[in-house]
Amino acid sequence: SGSGQIRIIGGQWRGRKLPVPDSPGLRPTTDRVRETLFNWLAPVMVDAHCLDCFAGSGALGLEALSRYAAQATLLEMDRAVSQQLQKNLATLKANNARVVNTNTLAFLSQPGTPHHVVFVDPPFRKGLLEETLQLLETQGRL
Repeated sequence: SGSGQIRIIGGQWRGRKLPVPDSPGLRPTTDRVRETLFNWLAPVMVDAHCLDCFAGSGALGLEALSRYAAQATLLEMDRAVSQQLQKNLATLKANNARVVNTNTLAFLSQPGTPHHVVFVDPPFRKGLLEETLQLLETQGRL
């Protein structure tokens, strides 16, 4: 098919469908998981500064923006996937977001500013979770 799509499930862009490139290992967070996650996060989401590590489809970062997060930074290493994320942000006219085409671990190795909400959903079986969490803590991003 070449590509799939994600659906925004809540907030200002509820019901919007956005294209997602067909990329090995790219598996958007399911609607059900996102719904549960964002129900938990509802009290802190409005005006939050969010960081979406290993953004992939952007399902988490875009959902946060739809629910009135103040700002989101989406980190994605794959160039084609990053370009589609940029297009999706433009489609939504999301001026309060940026896509950084980078290796998440390299980005997090630099000192940074704290975020209210950090999404960490790395590719399976790559052993990235522990190192990512360690960097978030040591580089002052939490």
